[in-house]
Amino acid sequence: MSLFIRDPEVNELATEAVRILGAKNKTEAVREALKSAIRAAKGKIPLRDRIEAARRRADEVGPVDPTYDHKRDMDALWED
Repeated sequence: MSLFIRDPEVNELATEAVRILGAKNKTEAVREALKSAIRAAKGKIPLRDRIEAARRRADEVGPVDPTYDHKRDMDALWED
């Protein structure tokens, strides 16, 4: 899927990102730039808040089933 950017300024930024990042195309450059921006933003969230969010997600998932056989499921994925 190609990336179509309507805003001229954003298009120029994407072109510059391709050059600076050594990306193959604008899509790759934008992907890397967004990943970097997300990492930077997450780094600004206090550790206490990140831990609390992880605890909430773990509570949503629930306890681990001690009888679950992960290897069996992974092996089943590789069977023909």
